[in-house]
Amino acid sequence: MARTVELPDGEDLHILTGVDLHVRRGDHVGIVGRSGTGKSTLLNLLGLLDRPTGGTLEWAGRNVTDISNRQAARIRGRDVGFVFQQFNLLPGRTALENVMAPLLYASGREFWQRRRRAAEMLDRVGLGDRLDAMPQFLSGGEQQRIAIARALVRTPSVVLADEPTGALDVETGAMVMQLLDQATYDSGAALITITHDPNVAALARRRFRLAEGRLHPLTEAAMA
Repeated sequence: MARTVELPDGEDLHILTGVDLHVRRGDHVGIVGRSGTGKSTLLNLLGLLDRPTGGTLEWAGRNVTDISNRQAARIRGRDVGFVFQQFNLLPGRTALENVMAPLLYASGREFWQRRRRAAEMLDRVGLGDRLDAMPQFLSGGEQQRIAIARALVRTPSVVLADEPTGALDVETGAMVMQLLDQATYDSGAALITITHDPNVAALARRRFRLAEGRLHPLTEAAMA
């Protein structure tokens, strides 16, 4: 899979030149890379927010390289959970309302049981007693736990975590990563963590470094 963009002067910028990655449910993949190596581009491709300009992208055995934006949005809403560095919680909404938000686009039982499902997910991340709390009055670690609950509430196949500890102190970040890893493992989802921090990537069961447009496998010794 490759991604090239055309610069204003007509030159081609080759961001990803040959990414080869196969992820199964229950897997945890850590991808580390310096700023400017294409981590965000890779995340956008994996989350069906963008399309590769070379190679193929498959989802559950289906080639989704050239699907429509509507089809991509349907898969993304149903099967992809996102956890961001800055939490991206809805202002003026309680913890429960934030976690319920993805279920507003669901149908059938999933829609009608949205309040119960959101409350159960918040309880799983240790915030069952903070359903009515406004995020701005919670700590960074608590806000990230709300974001994790929101990402998992629709039981996605894949969770994409973009610098999930970047706004947290070291101790809180380690706690959040352990929670995220365990929660996704328990739900059977694959977790792909994209970070600049080798310590965060080292928590994954498979680790790669993104450099020169490609993924390079990393051993535990190389992460040290």
